[in-house]
Amino acid sequence: MLNQCSLIGRLGADPEVRYTQDGLMITSFRIATSEKFKDKEYTEWHKIITFKKLAEICGNYLKKGSLVYIAGRIQTRSWDDKEGVKRYTTEIMANTMKMLDGRKAEEKDSYEVDDNIPF
Repeated sequence: MLNQCSLIGRLGADPEVRYTQDGLMITSFRIATSEKFKDKEYTEWHKIITFKKLAEICGNYLKKGSLVYIAGRIQTRSWDDKEGVKRYTTEIMANTMKMLDGRKAEEKDSYEVDDNIPF
């Protein structure tokens, strides 16, 4: 079976950096993809999650407006909110990121990580 997604889009805001209780670095950010049909443009927003070394690179080098290529698996999570209503979110658990707008990190602009995160 295959669960793989590839996107090219721009960041809507700087990445948010956080750490787990075990010290695992995580970044999250949203990218916008768009397509045009006739005279209308449709934009879709995607939540991207990165871990460990890729999280560090994204946190240090990506900014609002950055154009990036992202590849990873699609994951949907659910939880109950304060009122007991079931909520869902779909995220891309990224394992590859490539900066496409000329910004370079240490002369390398493509990163792929196989962290085997169990969640």
